[in-house]
Amino acid sequence: MIISVYSIAIAFSLIFLAVIVELVRKNRLQERYSLLWLFFGLTLLILSSTPLFIEKIAVLLDVKYAPSVLFLFGMVFLIIYSLNITVIFSKQAQKITRLNQEIALLKEKLNQEKSEQ
Repeated sequence: MIISVYSIAIAFSLIFLAVIVELVRKNRLQERYSLLWLFFGLTLLILSSTPLFIEKIAVLLDVKYAPSVLFLFGMVFLIIYSLNITVIFSKQAQKITRLNQEIALLKEKLNQEKSEQ
């Protein structure tokens, strides 16, 4: 029995989806972040299970080896997700800076009140 790239991709997609669900179940991954990962896993599963669709996309993109389109989709997803995470981290860094400034102001105010007493 020959194992095709599509079979491996289907197996990987199913394992990946199970891991994402387990991470959400154990509260190690928040639901809002898991949605994009679940979408990616389902997309990969659907694309892997329809080789004719992948081959049509490969012809449109002039890709010689059709299963490599799966990897192309994966790379594009990772680039988009990395950008999304960078935006989230930037917002969080701004919020942390703002909170640190507020804490410093509150400490200064507390110190002034203590010194006045």
